[in-house]
Amino acid sequence: MANMHHNHDSSIYFYHLNEPFGEFSNFYSAPIELDGHIWPTVEHYFQAQKFSHNKHRFKHIVQLSTPRDAFDYAQMHRDEIRSDWMDIRDAVMFKACMAKFQQHPHLKHMLLTTGHRTLVEHTNKDSYWGDGGDGTGENRLGFTLMKVRNVIKHHH
Repeated sequence: MANMHHNHDSSIYFYHLNEPFGEFSNFYSAPIELDGHIWPTVEHYFQAQKFSHNKHRFKHIVQLSTPRDAFDYAQMHRDEIRSDWMDIRDAVMFKACMAKFQQHPHLKHMLLTTGHRTLVEHTNKDSYWGDGGDGTGENRLGFTLMKVRNVIKHHH
């Protein structure tokens, strides 16, 4: 029994779509309906919000076929990102992730089955949203998903 309990307390690492818990990635294909649009992925929604003041850039992201395209497009035009982005990006991510897990019952179930375990986006490509690959990153996506899990657990 003690062994089982230990497993529930260990961290869950996610990043690649083809690996366990890849569904937790923002690149996972789980369309969300939010703010009057259908977004193919959380990543599409998140990247588009950087340009909510620019109708052309915003609409272009909605129509891109892959989350990688959405990410790359936002990077290409990063000099045009809204000035308050750093202040609101966590709230935007939370809103998108809430929609994803509320609108897809199988994903909600998967998230809830993680119990109280720490969720970690494990990548050396991102030290804000991820763990930086070596644990020195902020893991903001992991914390966002744990917050979503907590809200769903206590309010649904």
